[in-house]
Amino acid sequence: MSRAYLGIDVGTGSTRAGLFDAAGTMLGMHASPIEVYRPAPDFVEHSSDDIWRACGEAVHGALAQSGLRAEDVVGVGFDATCSLVVIGEGDAPITVSPTGRDAQNVIVWMDHRAIDQARRINETHHDVLQYVGGVISPEMQMPKLLWLKENLPSTFARAKGFYDLPDFLVHRATGSDVRSLCSTVCKWTYVGHAGGWDEGFLRLVGLGELARDGYARIGADVRPMGERAGGLTVAAARELGLVAGTPVSVSIIDAHAGGLGLLGDRALGRLALIGGTSSCHMAVSRERKNVPGVWGPYLSAMIPGMWLTEGGQSATGALIDHVISSHARGADLEREARTRGTTVQALLNERLEALAAGNPFPAMLAHDLHVLPDHHGNRSPRADPTLRGMISGLSLASDVDALALLYLATVQAIAHGAKHVIDAMRQGGIAIETIVACGGDTKNPLFVREHADVTGCSVMIPSEPEAVLLGSAILGCVAAGDAPSVVAAMATMDHAGAVVHPAGGDVAAYHAKKHAVFLRMYADQMAYRAAMHLKT
Repeated sequence: MSRAYLGIDVGTGSTRAGLFDAAGTMLGMHASPIEVYRPAPDFVEHSSDDIWRACGEAVHGALAQSGLRAEDVVGVGFDATCSLVVIGEGDAPITVSPTGRDAQNVIVWMDHRAIDQARRINETHHDVLQYVGGVISPEMQMPKLLWLKENLPSTFARAKGFYDLPDFLVHRATGSDVRSLCSTVCKWTYVGHAGGWDEGFLRLVGLGELARDGYARIGADVRPMGERAGGLTVAAARELGLVAGTPVSVSIIDAHAGGLGLLGDRALGRLALIGGTSSCHMAVSRERKNVPGVWGPYLSAMIPGMWLTEGGQSATGALIDHVISSHARGADLEREARTRGTTVQALLNERLEALAAGNPFPAMLAHDLHVLPDHHGNRSPRADPTLRGMISGLSLASDVDALALLYLATVQAIAHGAKHVIDAMRQGGIAIETIVACGGDTKNPLFVREHADVTGCSVMIPSEPEAVLLGSAILGCVAAGDAPSVVAAMATMDHAGAVVHPAGGDVAAYHAKKHAVFLRMYADQMAYRAAMHLKT
């Protein structure tokens, strides 16, 4: 009998399942789309039933591709976006939506409906905020819960459980009510190293009800990732195509799973960059390091015994997609890409190579075109969800070449945003020498090259590109008892791959000038706000 470990990853637009052996080799993978609802501007919702359906499809597909039997799967790990799931009696979904549809019971991580609630929570200056970089984000759960209480009081009152999506998946799979130290510490203001939930904070921000019954609705039993949360129920095993009783690990956030699948047995000095719809920047240190505007520090929220600091950009892959799809030639390129069996990004990369002929280096093509990539606010280090994107240098050109240049400038801007985060971390005392990257964006060589050249860091791509799935499978391995710890499993299942080194020289000098413009664009936006007397 083979022994395989299953990682199930729920992203913004799809659910994926991957099967791995003890060496970290992928044996099979499958993805299934999930529906995204956008009932109003800045509102983004899912259905937990739809997500669970997609989990079943993904697992069945991964098993079929691998040729493994259900009994070969000896451990399961779940990761997901840090979205808020609301359920009532009998685990029935309860609406979080202005539509009133109970099926829409998940507020997606990127939903920004709770900006005002986040602002009011931040105005308390409570001590727990020092563990979210000093500023709580509307992407976190307490602002969203306060929004529900104030805007959908019936939902708030009827709810029997408020879950981070990874924890909901474990609950659906096992029937247990275990919450992850990762989710609760990083997104719920649970201070794991110093007393857990803070009832005084909850009362201060207007959520004192959540302290009732030992915090039962938000998590009375909080455990580290990798521990066995329970076994698959008969119903869940049937729906996933697995064997009842199969061990299931305490869950993890998707970006943090990527950190487990990237960093291996050498985490210090490395930044895990997980690039997808958004980007997350994960760094660990032995000592607590508070970095203003950067989430954390969180003890043991990713790697046991290490303090985690988490930077991020709210829209990266989503921004690139937006720039392409909203351009006059975007639809044409989409059709051409389908015809040629490739991607729009690959077509644009080809065009940029042709345009770069005769230039000292390709990045110079965007020397007069600058982007501030805060179209969906700034997660870090500005920690301001109200910021907006800016573009300087547009002309009347609307051909493919104009789109290619705007695409290049946007990728460069995202890289400069990553540099801004890294610089803040370094100023806070966190050493970063190398970026280890995974996710959809990092499959684009232009994205990787610009990140190396802009940040001055070497960028390592792991041998297993699906590092998020691998990270969840690592948890499944530990839950199955086949590795003594998460760190031990990382050491045997993570493997380094290709490395892209920064160009240095004239390229570095060029990007130093670009970065000065990047910082100036923020200052200019603040000046425009002041001139128009708008709130910051």
